Amino acid sequence: MAQVNIRIDDTLKEQGEILFSALGMSFSTAVSIFVNQSVREGGLPFAVTTKTDPFYSESNMKVLRASIADMEARRGIVRKTMDELEAMENA
Repeated sequence: MAQVNIRIDDTLKEQGEILFSALGMSFSTAVSIFVNQSVREGGLPFAVTTKTDPFYSESNMKVLRASIADMEARRGIVRKTMDELEAMENA
């Protein structure tokens, strides 16, 4: 069996070990699964993109900041209709 040495950020390795342990496998097993799946698919088994999560888009952050400010100012629940929420998103 071949041995592979890789360099990875210490924190990322620790986070990976915690995750993979919770899934019942070692870090090494997880890497083997990744390589096996890559070979099966003939490429990476997930999309590699520069796109970001739409949750963090500037328009959504604007809506969230406005909602937080609204909540803090009124100290209560602010109820908006779906039309009002969509209008805020498109503003």
